[in-house]
Amino acid sequence: MPKIIAKKTDWIQLGYLQFAKQGISGIVVEKMAKKLNVNKSSFYWHFKTKIDFVNEIISYWVITNTNQIIALTDHEKSGKEKFEKLIELSFKKEPYLDFIFFLKRYALKNKKIQSTIDEIDNQRIEYTKNILIEMGFSSSEATIKSILFYKYLIGYHEMIRYKKQAKNYLLEVKKELHQFIKPL
Repeated sequence: MPKIIAKKTDWIQLGYLQFAKQGISGIVVEKMAKKLNVNKSSFYWHFKTKIDFVNEIISYWVITNTNQIIALTDHEKSGKEKFEKLIELSFKKEPYLDFIFFLKRYALKNKKIQSTIDEIDNQRIEYTKNILIEMGFSSSEATIKSILFYKYLIGYHEMIRYKKQAKNYLLEVKKELHQFIKPL
């Protein structure tokens, strides 16, 4: 007999995984309830609508893939150490790489979500720019290099989406990045 309720975080984490695998079509309450071994009513205990649920998943993505990375990177002392930490955290092996691609597709129909994506993109670029300025680059150099860094990150994830990464992939990433962002 299924449980009556699951924790809100259980739903959000499963929703995040389902969205990363299939996009919005992966968000099917009945199927997710079955995976969580709960009644469908458990979903509505935590979320009024599917749209509210998707918004919670997006908030979870922002927290785990931007805010936490920034917080962990900020613990480092120097700009160079922050940059190295940012590389380690951003270029990680992750089973959810398709999340952003499905989110961008979903945002084509929702200007509010597109606005959120644009804000996150700008926040990430600005954060990287500030690290590069801390490393000694001028503001204009840091702007260009932070945009290149971000585009490289997106391109890198696109290239490895369905491939197994080598054990030493971070060394390769750092070597490639240091071609256009040479620490001063």
